[in-house]
Amino acid sequence: MNAEIGVAELARLRVSDADFVLLDVREADELALAALPGALHVPMDEVPERLHELPRDKPIIVMCHGGVRSARVVRYLRQQGFERVSNLAGGIEAWSCEIDPSVPRY
Repeated sequence: MNAEIGVAELARLRVSDADFVLLDVREADELALAALPGALHVPMDEVPERLHELPRDKPIIVMCHGGVRSARVVRYLRQQGFERVSNLAGGIEAWSCEIDPSVPRY
C-alpha cells in the first residue's frame, strides 16, 4: 500500500467493496465538528496504548485535519510492524474541499 493516498482514491475505496480501516487520529472536539462515517476514532496520543484495536491483516488509512499528524502516526505504525498503512493526503480538509462540501471545514 502506498505511503500516501489522495482523497479521490479514498472516495473510490469507500464506495467499493474494499476491506480497510479508516483511522481518524483527530481529537474529540475536532471529530464533533466534522467526521467521516465509519472511521475508527483513536486520538493520536492514544494510538500507542490502543494498538491492539488496529488490525494487522487489513490496510489502514490514517487521517487527521490536514495530513501532518496522520503522517506521524503512519510512521509510528510502520515502526510497530504495520505494513499496510497509508496517510490521507490533505486530511478531512481536502475531503471537504474536493469530495464532499457538506463536511464542515474548520
